[in-house]
Parts: sequence; structure tokens; C-alpha cells
Amino acid sequence: MQQIPLGVRIPDRAVFESFFPGRNVQAVEYAMGIAGRGGAGVGEAVAGRQGGASGGGLHAVPVVGAGEASGAGASSPADVGTRAVTWLCGPTSVGKTHLLQSIVARASQRARAGYFPLIELAPLGVGVLDGLMSLNCLCLDDLDQVVGRLDWEKTLFGLLREIQERDGNLVVAAKAPPALLPWSLRDLGSRFTAAAVFQLHELDEDEQQKALQLHAHVRGLELPDDTARWLLRRFPRDMRTLYGLLDTLDEAALVAQRRLTVPFIRSVLKE
Repeated sequence: MQQIPLGVRIPDRAVFESFFPGRNVQAVEYAMGIAGRGGAGVGEAVAGRQGGASGGGLHAVPVVGAGEASGAGASSPADVGTRAVTWLCGPTSVGKTHLLQSIVARASQRARAGYFPLIELAPLGVGVLDGLMSLNCLCLDDLDQVVGRLDWEKTLFGLLREIQERDGNLVVAAKAPPALLPWSLRDLGSRFTAAAVFQLHELDEDEQQKALQLHAHVRGLELPDDTARWLLRRFPRDMRTLYGLLDTLDEAALVAQRRLTVPFIRSVLKE
């Protein structure tokens, strides 16, 4: 991944191959479809103040439970890429950021794609959105950070109009679905509500263990069942914390040339 102007970097591990879907299979497949579609631009991954977004028209679709394979409002893989705007929602640590960054990592192989975490960039002002129409795939994280702020919503509305006129994709993430947010511009809220909306589900304990082991495997580590269960019993069961622990253990194991056994983990975390 390229270092971006405002110092935001997409981790190398933020790829689809390290994302354990659990009940979020449909959302992951949809996201992979968007990333595979990419765009018509030259392959380049960027984020920050430079770049842009493009896309086709908006189409109404109800909130889709990410684990549902069918039913009213559900979208099949064949529908992927036919809508310009996608909305991912759910509580902290369900994988919204991971999916956005995975989309950018894959889409950048064939198009200009950018990831913008508004929780970090919003304090810099609405100008961080200037010039985004040059991107083919734009991912905005933490959009709820700017909802209700008229200057931001006016700029986002203009960006959406650009997306409607182009053949690109806008993917956004927030804790709540668009219909539940306090929009200042009603028309903007209604347009986002008409996007393809996916509610992401938290992983259960068994799925968390499998997610940890997959994350370790992608990094070239072996995480035995007993070691994974030990971590889950002794630390907060949110994936952000657990992945952070795994990163620490990965570095320690590399330096010490040790396997991830329970005694080794105890010694590392005690230090």
C-alpha cells in the first residue's frame, strides 16, 4: 500500500483473505464484487486529500442482514456492481473498516481507489473531500462522524451527484443504518437510505477463534486451538483488541523464533 498524504496507511493484513465472514457472507461477497469491478482508471491506491470518486445511479434496496442468503431485499452476487452506493453498518469491531480497506486493496489493482477514515480526517475540515471525483472506488469510514453537519452534508451531496454521473463506487461505513441518522439535508439522507445497506453481525466465540486462527495463518503463524481459546478467555472479545494482541505476539515470536504456545504468550504479555 502507498503511504498517503495525510499519514493514513492501509495495513497490509487488511485483505479479504484475512476476513472471517461468519454470518456476514453476503456482505463480504458483495464487497468483493465491488472490488473486482474496480473501475476504468489506472491501478493506484490512494487516500487523503487527493483523489476522487465516480459511480452510477442509486437504487433503492432495504437493509440486508449480512448473513441472509435470500429473502426480500437480499442481493445476489449477480447484482454486485450495479449500484453506485453501498452502506456497511454495525457496532465497533464487526469488521467495517477491514472490509473497506480490503475493497481498496483489491480495487487498486485495476483502478484508482481510496480509503478515508473520517474519525481521523474530519477535524481537518470538509476540505479533505476536495477532488475526490478522480477516484473510481471511494471508501469513507465513520460517516456518522459528520452526519448532521450542514457543511459536510452539502459537500457529500455534491459528491453523490458526481457518483451518479460516473461509473464508479462509493462505499461508506457507520455504526447505524442511514435511516436512523440525524441528517440535516433530508434529500441526502434519503439517497443514502436508498443504497445497498448491509448490517454486519458480531462473531460468536467459535467464530472469533476461527477468525483469530485465520488472521494468524495469513501472517504465516500457527495458532493452536488451546492457545486461541486461552486468549479468548482472558481478554476482551472484540476483534480489534484480539487482532492487536496477535500483532504484538507476531512481532515477539519473530524476534524470539518461538511458536505461539500458552507459556510463551504469558511471558510476552507479562512483559
